[in-house]
Amino acid sequence: MNYKYTRFSDQSNFILTDFNCASFDQRLGTGDYYKIIWAKEQDIMIGIDGYHIILKKDHILFCTPLNMLRLEPYTKGAISYIFNREFYCIRDHDQEVSCNGFLFMGSSTPPIVKLTTKERKSFALLFDFFEEEFETKDHIQGEMLRVLLKRLLIKSVRLLKKVMPEPEIKQSNMDVIRKFNLLVEEYFREKHKVSDYAALLNKSPKSLSNLFLKYNNNNKSPLKVINERIILEAKRLLRFSDKTSKQIAFELGYTESTHFYKFFKKHMGVSVKTYKSQNF
Repeated sequence: MNYKYTRFSDQSNFILTDFNCASFDQRLGTGDYYKIIWAKEQDIMIGIDGYHIILKKDHILFCTPLNMLRLEPYTKGAISYIFNREFYCIRDHDQEVSCNGFLFMGSSTPPIVKLTTKERKSFALLFDFFEEEFETKDHIQGEMLRVLLKRLLIKSVRLLKKVMPEPEIKQSNMDVIRKFNLLVEEYFREKHKVSDYAALLNKSPKSLSNLFLKYNNNNKSPLKVINERIILEAKRLLRFSDKTSKQIAFELGYTESTHFYKFFKKHMGVSVKTYKSQNF
């Protein structure tokens, strides 16, 4: 199964695949594509930004265009919804689904949603609707697919909120966490301190840290989120670009490359040079 909707006037693309083809991998590893992967029938192995995870059966993974994914061709038991910003812009439509900075935030640990038996039936029914709509070729096909995608995203946001430490988390606190994630994504190359982001949010560094301590189910402090984002980008550039380590250090906001080298070794346990040699 490999459905694809394309509108050439604006280069919008939306793909639904079960990986039963040899060419799907190019859309997972490159390009401006969001990826939603559902281990529908069995556990699957996925490579994300150079490391591997087992996506358990009935779990759904959400990745941004920044995440470099690798699956073996003809991987069985999984399906993926793949779309670009031209088809559905997460940022522009944030008020509709509230998933920007929540489901999609570019972190080193993309969120995973676990489906219960009841939820699995609901997502399976939605999948059937997607298949039916991909097979219906008319002038409103694109809009119908967007409606279904919005439903998928909204349902996923609701499920992810259920596993937050406190079910009654205030929407205002949720918005602060989401905005922080979005700001890190925008400024991590130039702002490395919690105080930088606290100022942008009109919060004190202490109140921001306390908010994460109370509500962040990944047990991550604001500083850890910032550091992980810097490390993730460093790893991507070291693995997938031809830039020198000094160029990468400068791109990530380090005026002194030695400071970047110390930071990298502290968090990765190996030097930049060793990491690069191990991954080529």
